[in-house]
Amino acid sequence: MRKRYDLDLLRSLQVLIEEEGVSHAARRLKMSEAAMSRSLAKLRVIFGDPILVASGRRMVATTFALGIRDRVRALVDGADALLEEQDAPDLAGLSPHFMLRANDLIVGAFGAAILAALRQDCPGCAITFAPETDEEPSNDLREGRVDLYLGASDDMRPDIRQQSLFPTGFRALVRADHPILAEGITPASIVRYEHISVSRRGRLHGPIDVVLRERFGLRRRVVMVVPTYYAMVETLRMTDMILPLPGIAIDYLPIRSMHLAEFEFPFELPPVRSFQAWHPRRDSDPVHRWLRNTVYRVVRQRGDDLPEGFSPTLSVAGEGDNVIRPYWP
Repeated sequence: MRKRYDLDLLRSLQVLIEEEGVSHAARRLKMSEAAMSRSLAKLRVIFGDPILVASGRRMVATTFALGIRDRVRALVDGADALLEEQDAPDLAGLSPHFMLRANDLIVGAFGAAILAALRQDCPGCAITFAPETDEEPSNDLREGRVDLYLGASDDMRPDIRQQSLFPTGFRALVRADHPILAEGITPASIVRYEHISVSRRGRLHGPIDVVLRERFGLRRRVVMVVPTYYAMVETLRMTDMILPLPGIAIDYLPIRSMHLAEFEFPFELPPVRSFQAWHPRRDSDPVHRWLRNTVYRVVRQRGDDLPEGFSPTLSVAGEGDNVIRPYWP
């Protein structure tokens, strides 16, 4: 007998794969975790696959789920388009100017690609990346100062819509001939060298310090705090300091030509979940929907398939902030 499922179940499948977690998926679809868990149980029976599996302290999508992700999204988007077809905008004839709030990590890795993708459909569009401020991102979205937020802030209010973009972890960046590379990467060797912390608010410590203290009884020396991820990258080669950065930032840096090297931390750190967020009044706005769908597609494609030898074409180190506060100072 052919297995049957409705559009709502497919939508749950799409969001479960994208969010890689029942809690985040339930929050995004505004339903209870229990209801989302029941949907996941049904999907596992229908497809004969667990869809999500445990990986350390988080859930990840299975190989099967990742393989059908784009097709499921296309099916759901196609079904939604049947209802929205009459409202489809003539993008080629529009000249929208979008305000996106993001830190320098997002802008440096994805800014140019996002603009190029948007201008394929809408040649007259333009985007401004607003700098991070002390104002909560939720307030910017609520009051219309920002169209879309890209980051990982833990300050989002419950009414704000969220969609996961990519997970990443932290790695360390050092000069290419740093002595730690020859002596070996251990917790003890890491704390022998001075460190740089990234925080617009001047925070010195974060999860690395917690792990070193609680698991190994060690303490690192943070001797410099900088406001943006890329602030010290160019001059790091002239020091022995260690700069922890999200892996996605390192992946988009031409570190060899910059005489830099990177290494994995010898202990597990919490992953970073970046997302895009918008106010619910924008849900049915066809132009805004096109904006966030394009951003999602670009970021996921580039995150899944980093080009070899890629050198970023846009890198902005302005008034940024490390908004990944659950994981970093």
